[in-house]
Parts: sequence; C-alpha cells; structure tokens
Amino acid sequence: MKRLILSLALALPFCVQAQETHHEIGLGLGLANYYGDLQPKFFASDGYRPMATVVYKFFVTPKIGLRTGFSYAQVTAADSLSRIPINQSRNLSFTSNIFEFHGAVEYNFLPIDVLHRKVTPYIFGGVALFYFNPFAEDISGNKHYLRPLSTEGQGLPMYPDRKQYSLVNMAFPFGGGFKFFIGKTLMVTPEIGFRYTNTDYIDDVSKSYVNMDTLQAYKGKLARAMSFRGNTAKSWDNNNPNYGYQRGDSKANDWYWFTNITVTVYFRSFGNRRPYTKTACPGLFR
Repeated sequence: MKRLILSLALALPFCVQAQETHHEIGLGLGLANYYGDLQPKFFASDGYRPMATVVYKFFVTPKIGLRTGFSYAQVTAADSLSRIPINQSRNLSFTSNIFEFHGAVEYNFLPIDVLHRKVTPYIFGGVALFYFNPFAEDISGNKHYLRPLSTEGQGLPMYPDRKQYSLVNMAFPFGGGFKFFIGKTLMVTPEIGFRYTNTDYIDDVSKSYVNMDTLQAYKGKLARAMSFRGNTAKSWDNNNPNYGYQRGDSKANDWYWFTNITVTVYFRSFGNRRPYTKTACPGLFR
C-alpha cells in the first residue's frame, strides 16, 4: 500500500504537466442583492441593483482551475417594502456599495476545450475581502453614512460589548454556472454566486435599541433619528423605542449574492505547443 501511495504521489506532477492548461479572462455584468435583517428572503421580488466583475482563471487541467476577480455591486433594502408589520413599523433602510476581491478554486465537471467538449457546468468556492459602507436618507432626503452615528451604541463607553464594526471584512463565496464556447475563442458564462460574510452590519442593523437620550447625548440628534425611523414622518423628537427592544437578529450574519453573465476570452498556455492528448491519469484531473 505504501508503494502504491508513493507511486501515485510521484506520478501526479507528470499527470498535471501532461494535461492542457489554459487561461480565461473576462468581463461580466449582472445583478446583486442581499440577505439580512432588512431582507429576510434570498430571492426577493425587489432590491436588485447592478453589478460588474472582472475575472481571471488559470486551469492547471481542463477540469481544475484557480480564479481571482474584482467585483463592484450595490445592495439595498427598506422596511417600507416589507410585508412584515413589525418591520414596517421599524421603517429602516440602507444602501451600500460593495467592492470585492476574491480568490477561489473552480471545478469543471467536463474537460472543456476547443476541439472536444464546448459546454460544461462548473462550481467554485473560495474566500474574499470586501469593503462596504451603509448609508440612508433622512426625512429631508439628505444622505448620511450610518457607521459614524453608532445607531446601536457601537463605541459608546456605557456599551462596552458593542464595538465599532469594520468596513473591511471577509466573505466566503461559492456558487456555479455553465460555460458555452462561442467559436474558438469566446465563452459565455452565466453564473450565480453567494457570499456568506463575517459581519452582521452590512445593513447597519444587528442587535437591540439603546437608550435614545444617551445616544443623542453622545452622537447628536441625527444619530437618534437614524437609529429609529418608525415615526419620522411626524417628528424626530418622538423616536423613543423601548430600551433593549430587538432591532435586528444578531444570531445570523449578512449575505450578499451576484447573478451575472460573463464573456471570457479563452486561450491556451504558451507551453501547450503540442496537440492535446489523453493520458492514463485519474479521471479527476483529465
């Protein structure tokens, strides 16, 4: 058994080298949405905003590749669009631009190439860094970034358990799609990808309300008004939800997701000068 394992380990580099390697570089456009305290459904009927992506992939075999990419998107949600009465009375909203850089492993179920198979489904999974910065409008339509207002008491001395959240966080992208060759150079790739994040503050909502008088004393009247907007149509001075009343769900982090169509340019690596030939390596690598 030891000899068999050693033989496979020694043969693996030659198997990889015997395969045809290729590159894919592309641009994609699509839609983005988010799942969290202000949007409790993954596939909602509203809240979709445009997104764009640039992606590069290097396949060490026709099936297994490494990918990296940069994406821009915008996500948004509003309690006014909710069908849940308690959320409607909360009346919060947010919008945020998202800038994401990701790296992942991609697996083609079929060894796609110009001469043999021109269609394949695929999956991917990896890690990402993303930047966000939620903002909302007051009753006069003026835009305000929410993090400096500490709407849930983040950073205030009487709430030591509520630290100010970071605007740069990690996410774990995963998803899949299909690849279709168009001619010998271009691929059209519809894809859907989900991002589970390590923050619950993409929407600036997570825990419970703090004392409104204390919040106003430290952060001003605007912070009080943006923390609870259930009766902003009447007067900011009436923003007095019960202290400790639930504002969001701190047990679940936020998600965002993309669906897009990417057009990529396919080209073989410069080292692939001889025609592609099949090898006797395990099927996973072919």
